[in-house]
Amino acid sequence: MRPSVTISTVSMVLALTGCTMIPTYHRPPSPIAKSWPSSVLGSNNTEAVSLTNWRDFYRDPVLQDLIEMALVNNRDLQIAQHQVEAASAQFDIENAALFPTLNGTAGANVQKMNSHIWSLSQSDSPFYMRQYAVGFGISAYEVDLWGRIRSASRASFDRYLADQLGRESMQLSIIAGVSTAMLNWVANNQALAITQHVLENRQHTYALVKQTASVGTGTQLDVAEAEAALHDAETNLQIYTRQREQTLNQLELLVGTPLTSKMRDELDHKASLEDVVPFPDVPEGLPSDIIARRPDILSAEQALKSSNDDIGAARAEFFPKIQITAANGTASNNITRLFQSGMGAWNVAPQITLPLFDAGRLTAQLHQAKAHKREEIARYEKTVQTAFREVADALSGRSTYLAQLHAQTALVNAGQKQYQLALARFEGGYDPYLATLVAQRTLYTAQLGAITTKLQQMSNTITLYKTLGGGWKDIAATPKMSIANKIL
Repeated sequence: MRPSVTISTVSMVLALTGCTMIPTYHRPPSPIAKSWPSSVLGSNNTEAVSLTNWRDFYRDPVLQDLIEMALVNNRDLQIAQHQVEAASAQFDIENAALFPTLNGTAGANVQKMNSHIWSLSQSDSPFYMRQYAVGFGISAYEVDLWGRIRSASRASFDRYLADQLGRESMQLSIIAGVSTAMLNWVANNQALAITQHVLENRQHTYALVKQTASVGTGTQLDVAEAEAALHDAETNLQIYTRQREQTLNQLELLVGTPLTSKMRDELDHKASLEDVVPFPDVPEGLPSDIIARRPDILSAEQALKSSNDDIGAARAEFFPKIQITAANGTASNNITRLFQSGMGAWNVAPQITLPLFDAGRLTAQLHQAKAHKREEIARYEKTVQTAFREVADALSGRSTYLAQLHAQTALVNAGQKQYQLALARFEGGYDPYLATLVAQRTLYTAQLGAITTKLQQMSNTITLYKTLGGGWKDIAATPKMSIANKIL
């Protein structure tokens, strides 16, 4: 085969692979309202910032260090990254089918024949036929005239994008998980400190009640109540100690590695949720279509595009397949003359295959591809609806948690005054111990409630950041992947 023939043939083949039967893609309309419910609109805070990076939101230095460790060591994130790499390699495999595979070949064929059969000799000695060949060739290259291979390649590329966006969605979840776990640890640490303080007070009170009972100014009922309150505080102390250790274990699992002693010391300095650098506020008037930038929604759309591409591949199966096998090299019956002048040899073997009867297999494959697309449309719409609900819930929680926290703080202040007055009246001999115990329990419950409410308020802000796709900056376009330039 002359080089000019080879070049022109390959050029013609590539020119024939320019079309596909992929249906025109139309993004399904979002099945959500055009605006958020009026009760969950953004705040009027003029200091609300536009976020471009997770560091703009998670501004606490300790939390930033934990997140950085998680982004490097979290095993779920590593699994997702390896899945993305596998999807990228699968696209390379599918895309490679668009090009001929050139193989170098070398072979020998030696055959023993009976000389009488060919009337070559009257002797009984055997006759050997020998053939030697060296060259290169293309084996069963499919000309993608109808775009079957191209459709499969694009479907694989869209699946890669879906996996890549799925990894970004998982990264958002892991960052939020690390942040929530640290807040839980701080909240348990704060509750443990309050419980320890309550236990010390009850130990002092128990000793005081026993003393008053021994001199006749108190009763054994007061002693029993003080002892019960003491043991209740001891029980709560163990509960919060256990919960603090368990949240630390959860944090280390999310981070993916044991915390260093330095990191533990930095955590120990977080004695209260107030010690955590607050998160920025959400701006006013968020449009509902801001959720279109969420990685899980973008991933669902890429999966939908992939199913749309599969329809093109299924359609192309109904048309003839053209395969080309070609070779070019030298051949001789004498290995010493293999590379001499005049020993060149070539062959071209095109083949056309047209499906005539397959008992409905190709039709069923097309129906399956269309049904899968309808499934992906429904899944995409459900993802959008779920995202809208999650953001609406988080926006609703934002305003209500702030009001609840304000009320809870007022309750703690009132409980503190009540307890101080009740304790003074008990120590002055005006009231029995029961009134003091009730006031102390009210204050303790209010303090724990304030911690819980503050934790819920901060966790809700984290959830809002995550459900908005990583912030509330202007709606971003679908991220461009560097692999896109591989597509012809």
